[in-house]
Amino acid sequence: MIAMTQPITPSGATPRWTPRSIYLLLLTWTFMLFSSLRMVAYLPTLWAIYSTGDSSQHSLWTWCSWLGANLTMAAWLYERDGGRVDSAVLVSIGNAAMCLAAVVLIAGYRL
Repeated sequence: MIAMTQPITPSGATPRWTPRSIYLLLLTWTFMLFSSLRMVAYLPTLWAIYSTGDSSQHSLWTWCSWLGANLTMAAWLYERDGGRVDSAVLVSIGNAAMCLAAVVLIAGYRL
């Protein structure tokens, strides 16, 4: 993952801001912002399912596919970065955890 505080530079070189390094820094921060906000955005759905006990309007297939997408994104980021757990991996795992909570609630109320 790209360092969130310094521009990309070759090893030993003096840091230099370039249009590409600025773009990558902004992309990293927006990914983290929206992925973190997504974790909060799951809460109203989880609360609606829990408080009503009705999961009929929620697709188990959809939530399972989102769970798989978030888990594989975390694994891909981990492997791409040489087995390093960074903030992007953690936020992907967090989103997977929220999807798992939805899957458990939906499946639990359907049993």
